[in-house]
Amino acid sequence: MKRQLTRQRIIQLLLNEPYKFGHLLGFTKLGKLHNKWIIDMVRGKTDKTLQAHRGAFKTTCVSIALALIIILLPKITTAFIRKTGGDVVEIMKQVQKILMDEHTVFFVKIIYGVDLKFTECSRGHISTNLAIGNKGTSQLIGLGTLASVTGKHYDRIFTDDIVNLTDRVSRAEREHTKSFYQELQNVKNVGGRIYNTGTPWHIDDCFTIMPNPEKYDCYSTGLLSDDEIKALKSKMTNSLFCANYELKHISDEDVIFSNPQTGADPSMAEQGYSHLDSAFYGEDYTAFTVVAIHDGKWYVYGKCWRKHVDDVMDTIVNLYNGMKCAKCYNELNADKGLVAKELRKRGMKVETYTESQNKYIKITSYLKFDWENVIFVTGTDEEYIDMICDYNENAEHDDCPDSLSSLMRILWNRKHKKAVDPESLWLL
Repeated sequence: MKRQLTRQRIIQLLLNEPYKFGHLLGFTKLGKLHNKWIIDMVRGKTDKTLQAHRGAFKTTCVSIALALIIILLPKITTAFIRKTGGDVVEIMKQVQKILMDEHTVFFVKIIYGVDLKFTECSRGHISTNLAIGNKGTSQLIGLGTLASVTGKHYDRIFTDDIVNLTDRVSRAEREHTKSFYQELQNVKNVGGRIYNTGTPWHIDDCFTIMPNPEKYDCYSTGLLSDDEIKALKSKMTNSLFCANYELKHISDEDVIFSNPQTGADPSMAEQGYSHLDSAFYGEDYTAFTVVAIHDGKWYVYGKCWRKHVDDVMDTIVNLYNGMKCAKCYNELNADKGLVAKELRKRGMKVETYTESQNKYIKITSYLKFDWENVIFVTGTDEEYIDMICDYNENAEHDDCPDSLSSLMRILWNRKHKKAVDPESLWLL
């Protein structure tokens, strides 16, 4: 079959039917919608923004487009930008793999009469022997948004997911992303182009200063079935689903945790692991959580007090012993481990940890992800359950959902050895 392909036919294939090229590379789920995207990425002239739902193969299309630009427009200099350097490396490797594919090598041989070879191939730079006269400039360079672009110039600039979860929870990050994007206008060569891909995360994120987006939500692409959409919706908050799958923002957070399952026998939580969220001064609650896992269900025993942790320490020790807990986890707070030290003196086995994850992300990842499998045992404080069911991004009190989600994260990572994270699952 390869022998029947002429130079003209190959060029027409790559220019007009690049999704078929993607099929040869193993990306068999690409369809005519993706064909349209890739053609625009390679051949378009003006700045463009494409928003499509998670799992719509946007980044796959970008990687194919980057490889095609290297092949068909070898004198073009292109920058590929993602949020972090680590994110960039993943796609640079994919572009390298596409260029090394036997089909690509064969097509280049027919088009140019030469064997395709890398003259530069690293984590952040790609050039080939097709780029004659580029004066040492890489055909493709990968950058994170923390990189300096001052003084650099490119014909094409691709931004992919430079707006992400961090922009949702951090105003400072949103402002940094905007400043970086504005600087790209000075980096773009005359007659050049910026092509943006991603999904929105916040009503005031960087997409507000990009060209008006062409949008493809989860209902319009045909890539997700009704059951898949329903499953995704059940695993995340309404605002996050709206942003990442419906490509729209809602101003008020709907109920996150509804219809709690209660009434399980207290013995189901015995011999589990516990977590203490300590309150010191102010209006915070001290929350104590015990969790045991049986047949995929999280059996939870929870207590909370609007008191300083010292005032309820004896009660906590009695609960720990009464529930026959294997261990208690305690975050290193401003007390610098004094609470853990005191609990150890009283016979509790305590393990401390330092918290680095955003609280809202943690709660809406681990607790929301498996909420349907959470069952509260009899004896759990009603106030403990109410605080979880009343939780939202602006909740006045979050000590109980924070304690439970922290313990669920610890137990999840113990079971999966940190190979899988609910936060990453619902971001796909």
